[in-house]
Amino acid sequence: MAKTSLIEALKEVIGEKNIPMSVLVKAIEEALVVAYRKNFDSDEDVIVRLDEETGDFKVISRRTVIAGDDLDDPDKQYTLEEAQEIDPEAEPGDVVEEDVTPPSFGRIAAQTARQVVSQKLKDAERNMVFEEYQSRVGQVLTGKVQRVERQHVFVEFANTEAVLPPREQIPGEVFRTNDRIKCYVSEVKPTPKGPQIILSRSSSKFVEILFEQAVPEIPDGLVKIKSSSREAGLRVKIAVATSDNRVDPVGACVGLKGSRIKGIVDELNGEKIDIVRYSDDPVEYVTNALSPAKIQSVKVSEDGSYALAIVAQSQLSLAIGKEGQNVKLASKLTGIKIDIKTEKDIENMASDKHTED
Repeated sequence: MAKTSLIEALKEVIGEKNIPMSVLVKAIEEALVVAYRKNFDSDEDVIVRLDEETGDFKVISRRTVIAGDDLDDPDKQYTLEEAQEIDPEAEPGDVVEEDVTPPSFGRIAAQTARQVVSQKLKDAERNMVFEEYQSRVGQVLTGKVQRVERQHVFVEFANTEAVLPPREQIPGEVFRTNDRIKCYVSEVKPTPKGPQIILSRSSSKFVEILFEQAVPEIPDGLVKIKSSSREAGLRVKIAVATSDNRVDPVGACVGLKGSRIKGIVDELNGEKIDIVRYSDDPVEYVTNALSPAKIQSVKVSEDGSYALAIVAQSQLSLAIGKEGQNVKLASKLTGIKIDIKTEKDIENMASDKHTED
C-alpha cells in the first residue's frame, strides 16, 4: 500500500463509515509501534507519527537524559554527552527524540496499516449494525430464513443476520430456507464477533405489535393495550381499553367480521386469542380476564392481590382451562392471583367449617 493509497483508503473509510481520521491514525500508529518492537526486537520507548496529509511515517525513539555516565537502561536513557550530539540544548531530565525509522520498515508498515484499516472497517460496520438494531428492539421485522441449525433459526435482514432460538419459537412451527417470517426484536448483545440479535415469536409483546400493525386505532391512541399474557402456541390474552366511549376497543381489535384478528391468528398458526376489556375495577377486570368462561361472582382481597371467582359446575373446566392455562393467563394478565371455585365447593367449605365449629 503506497503512501498516497493509504491516505486515500483512510479518507474512504472516513466518508463511508463515519470514523474520525484521528481515530484511524491513532490506531495505525499504535499498531506500528507493536510491529516495530516485534520485527526489530526492540525494548526502546518508541512512538510512531503518521502524517495525515502525505502518509509519511516516522519511528521516534524517546530517551531520558541523565546527569551521570552510568546508564541504568541504555534503551531508554542517554548520557548528557550523547543527548547533546542530537540536541545541543539538551539538559538532564529532558526527553530527547530521535528518528530511528528502519529503511526496511516500509513494507511492514504498509501491511500493518492495511490490517488496521480492515479491522476498523469491520468494527465500524459492527457498531453501525449494533446501533441500528439496538434502536429497533421492541419492533416486529420481516426477514428471510437463511438456515436452520440445531433448532436455531437464522434470519437474514438487509445488512445482518439474527437468531430465533428454540425457546422463542411457537411450538410446532417448522421453518425452511427462504421462508419469510415476522419476528419481534427482543434483545441485541455485543459480542467479539459482532452484535447478536435475538428474535422472538413466542413473546406476548410480539402479539401486541401485531395488533398495533393491524388496528389503526391503537397507534392513533383511541385504543390502548393495557396488558398481555401468553402461552405460545396455545392461547394469548390481551387487555384493551379506550378513553372514548364511542369506541368499542374489543370490536376495533376484532374488526368487521373478524377481518383484523384473522390475520393475527393466521400469523400465530391458529393460536387462540382472547381480547379482554380492561377495567380499573378489579372485580370486573378479573371477570373479563377469565373469558371465555362465564363467571357468577368475584371477590377480591382488600390489598388487591388475590381474587376468588365463583363459577357454575358446567363452567369450571372452561374457567380453569387445560392444565390450568386459562386461569394462569388471567392471573398474569391482571396481576392478581385467581382461585376458581364452584358454588358447591363454597357450600362444602361452609359446611366443613360449621362442622368444625
